[in-house]
Amino acid sequence: MAKAFTLGLYEKSMPSQLEWKEKLLCAKEAGFDFVEISIDETEEKLKRLDMTQEERLKLVRLMAETGVPIRTMCLSGHRKYPLGSRDPEVCARGMEIMEKAIRLADDLGIRIIQLAGYDVYYEESTFETKKRFLKNLKKAAEIAEKYGILLGFETMENEFMNTVEKAMKYVTLVCSPYLNVYPDIGNITNAAKTYQTDVLEDLTLGKGHIVAMHLKETVPGKFREIPFGTGHVDFEGAAEAAWKLGVRKFVTEFWYTGNPAWKDDLRNAHDMFTEILKRQDNE
Repeated sequence: MAKAFTLGLYEKSMPSQLEWKEKLLCAKEAGFDFVEISIDETEEKLKRLDMTQEERLKLVRLMAETGVPIRTMCLSGHRKYPLGSRDPEVCARGMEIMEKAIRLADDLGIRIIQLAGYDVYYEESTFETKKRFLKNLKKAAEIAEKYGILLGFETMENEFMNTVEKAMKYVTLVCSPYLNVYPDIGNITNAAKTYQTDVLEDLTLGKGHIVAMHLKETVPGKFREIPFGTGHVDFEGAAEAAWKLGVRKFVTEFWYTGNPAWKDDLRNAHDMFTEILKRQDNE
């Protein structure tokens, strides 16, 4: 009997110089079901949005050949080109990135795009930036509706949207079946420590709107490159809560930092979370 969940691997957990075929095969070797592609703010990653039709078809063929699909996208390019920017050119570029990302997802068979949950990043957040963010978010949802691609807010490391409760405010305002929440349990855990709130209670506020979950380790005040098992995230409790909310797609988010035994890191992450998720499936 097939397992009731899928477990994905964040692309940046592998050396950046690897070709796509190598990345997909490494994910397969470690046991993962799919890979999450990164479209961050670097020009190298943003260029992926302009892949030719031939390049897109080649990548689709590689997925079929290796048996490992790319099924989610982490779209963090809006950090540099936010949808709420005061600069009209930056805002326009942000919307262009949004539309191109949805079209790329459609061509590659990607189901979910994780959106960065902030109106602006390098600018000061104001009433106007939030208003502009909401206006452009509604446009983004309309494009997603057209292509049938799900958008999900990542709960971030800043105060604008570091909880599911805050993400749900915009999900409610936009009111589209294609705009939901794709929370980062590590970031929510840090927010809970700051505000003295309950992580699992926050998750339940997204009931019916959580499309997937990022499994990431954190410690108070630090949000990246914390090895699994050395932080303060209650993965067992988060998995149980997410499971009860109907979440069945998970992605292990961690980074390659030069460790020569990085393939062991992939296998260890897969094995750790597969065991946790299997326990939910068996209950």
